[in-house]
Amino acid sequence: MKDNNCPYCAGGEALAKFGIKICDLDVSQLILFKEQSHPGRCIVAYKDHVNEMVDISEEERNEFISDVNRVAKALHAAFKPDKINYGAYSDTLCHLHMHIVPKYKDGYEWGGVFAMNPAEKFLSDEEYEELISKIKTNL
Repeated sequence: MKDNNCPYCAGGEALAKFGIKICDLDVSQLILFKEQSHPGRCIVAYKDHVNEMVDISEEERNEFISDVNRVAKALHAAFKPDKINYGAYSDTLCHLHMHIVPKYKDGYEWGGVFAMNPAEKFLSDEEYEELISKIKTNL
């Protein structure tokens, strides 16, 4: 099921306001978060428009977490973060998704909760493509 008012479901311009679709995974899609204060920050969004993990079967939940894990491994290999933070809030955008946020000891917001969108660091199209290439190489 899809919701055309949801940027994860609709894609296109709605998604492009904050993300760039990288690829489809087993039960979700991988999106590069345009705001890159945390180099490599991504979103894993479930394939269907559901609000929470309790809205899907145990098998689907396990596949979703497997997709999240696959992305985390790729980000560790591509960017060598000291830690990855995971965030699944959906208070205002009610579509099951998880922010995968690489954190670096000498970097932005180390030791604290990551900002949802600090709006501080945006890249050129070429820089986004370079990040996407590094991620895809390690998926």
